[in-house]
Amino acid sequence: MSAPIEYTPSFAPRPQISHVLFDFDGTLSIIREGWPEVMVPMFVEMLPRQASDTDESLRQLVFDDIMRLNGKQTIYQCMQLAERVKERGGEPREPLWYKHEYLRRLDERIAGRKADLRSGRVPAEQWLVHGSRHLLERLKSLGLTIYLASGTDEKFVREEAELLGVAAYFEGRIYGAQDDYQNFSKKLVIDRILRENAIPGERLLAFGDGYVEIENTKQVGGLAVAVASDEAHNGAGNIDRWKRERLLGVGADVVIPDYRDIDALLTRILNQEVR
Repeated sequence: MSAPIEYTPSFAPRPQISHVLFDFDGTLSIIREGWPEVMVPMFVEMLPRQASDTDESLRQLVFDDIMRLNGKQTIYQCMQLAERVKERGGEPREPLWYKHEYLRRLDERIAGRKADLRSGRVPAEQWLVHGSRHLLERLKSLGLTIYLASGTDEKFVREEAELLGVAAYFEGRIYGAQDDYQNFSKKLVIDRILRENAIPGERLLAFGDGYVEIENTKQVGGLAVAVASDEAHNGAGNIDRWKRERLLGVGADVVIPDYRDIDALLTRILNQEVR
C-alpha cells in the first residue's frame, strides 16, 4: 500500500507561493540511484586501517559521514574523507582528487542508463521519480517560476535534465556544484531567488530529498516538501524511512513518497482547486 501525504503541525496553506525550487537526484532524477554503493566502498578503500577496525565498522563510519553531508556538494563528503585519512595517520589526497575518482566510478555505474535514454531504448519516466513530469506541467500551468539546484556538478545536472526531458521547464534556471565549491550552495541559490525577484521567503516552495534544501528553505520562511523517495523501487509509493526521519528533523512541512497525489497536495498548499 502506498504511503499517504503526511502533513506536519508546521504546515499551513500558502496561496501566495510564486517560486518553486527543486533538488535533482532523488527528487526528480533517479539516474544516479545506488550512488552510495559506489561512494561507500571507495571511501572504505581509501581509509588507513587500524587494529580495532572491521569491515562493518569502517562501512558504518564512512556511511554516517556521507549521509550526514548528503545534499551538499560532493566535495564536502570528500573533504570529510580527507580528514578521516589524516586523523588515522595517513596522508590524504586533495579532496578534489577523491571527488573526480568517485565521479569516474559512478559514471561506470550509470553510463548504460544514460546510453539507454540517449538512444530511446527506455522511456525517461523509468529514471524520473514517479509523477515528476505531471508535477512540472502543473506548476507551469499555474504560472509558477521553477528553479533547480543540485549538489551534483552542474554540467552533469544539465546533461541529465536534458536526457530526462525536463530541462525546458526550468528555462535555464539550473544550478549545480562547481570545482570551485565556494561559488555554489543551495543557500546562495535561494538567496538569489529572493533577491532577484524581490520576494519574501514565504513565497518560496521547495521539493527535496536532502536535508540541505529543506533546512535552507525553512530558514527563510519557505514551505518545504520532503520527498522521501524509495529510489530502488520507483513507483511503488514506499516511504524511505531514513529520509523521512532526517527531513522531519530539519523541519519539513510535508512528507511524500513521490508525486502520485500531487494535485491534492497543490490544492492544499495553494488553497485552490488544481486541475
